[in-house]
Amino acid sequence: MKKITFIIITVIGLTIIAPDMYAGNDDRAGEAGASELLFNPWAASSGFANANVASIEGLEGIFLNVAGTAFTRKTELGFTYTDYLSGAGIGINSFAFSQHVGESGTLSGSVVAYDFGDIERTTVELPDGDGTTFNPSYTNITVAYARAFSNAIYGGAALKVINEGISNAKATGVAIDAGIQYVAGERDQLRFGVTMQNVGPTMSFKGDGLSFKGYTPSGTLQTIEFREREFELPSLIRIGLSYDLFLAENHNLLLAGAFTSNSFTKDNYHLGLEYGFSDYLRIRGGYLMEKGTFNEEERSTVFTGLNAGISIMVPINKENGSRFAVDYSYRSTDAFDGVHSIGARIIL
Repeated sequence: MKKITFIIITVIGLTIIAPDMYAGNDDRAGEAGASELLFNPWAASSGFANANVASIEGLEGIFLNVAGTAFTRKTELGFTYTDYLSGAGIGINSFAFSQHVGESGTLSGSVVAYDFGDIERTTVELPDGDGTTFNPSYTNITVAYARAFSNAIYGGAALKVINEGISNAKATGVAIDAGIQYVAGERDQLRFGVTMQNVGPTMSFKGDGLSFKGYTPSGTLQTIEFREREFELPSLIRIGLSYDLFLAENHNLLLAGAFTSNSFTKDNYHLGLEYGFSDYLRIRGGYLMEKGTFNEEERSTVFTGLNAGISIMVPINKENGSRFAVDYSYRSTDAFDGVHSIGARIIL
């Protein structure tokens, strides 16, 4: 009874401390910045269509539900490269670690860097380019701590530093995440999870790119500076539920569902299914739905919903259970050639 009360209080608390969240408000779409915070840069959980909010474990929990990092047994290191909208020339490099500390705690960190390639610089006088290029930079750094409060309740929090910029204008912001997971059943087969993400102060761009030189009516040359406008972060709340079916020895089927309540875009519904064979293989698929997903005229995202992925794990040391894993995921889109993510993890 105490465990259930703890979960209810936590869910209510997460909602109260995010008072600016107006879920699924289409009228506010496009008003938030730092939209890269909504994109999952990791291969394993993205193949699940982000449905495993309740069941995610290890370093990828640092994106989806920070409470999941508390399941790190000892040490986990991972790297993922994402070919975003294949053919657009955008790459995403992600690195993370998760380290068990103390009796029941876990310390984690991640760096996600976007590479947009070289973009030709243009001006009003030279609309076809002046022969030089610039490279926009998006970098998100996260530090997280999670712990097991009991054999059934896990929780954690994360601090994010967001950096966006070009050569002559930059913006920096901070945000926090918080999440819990509840495990039940004789074999821990039933799980519940809730997380609040991307809650923080507004951001704004600053730099020489917000000013230009111009002549006044009297002919005086002056520097004119635009007043920067602040923008909010894409805060959200995710709620998930999963159930593990043990089909036979070394065979299991994980069913998962989740709901994402977004502040500045449509709400999302996630469904996922994963087949597992011992500690060697995971084959997963998922579907991410929102209003208009099945109607091309109403769809407001390039993603069409279908996700799929696979993880192959090779034992390093059978005595202590350490493994090397290779993860791959594909996310379908109605333009370009989809999104491909491939990554590797070392689980000690």
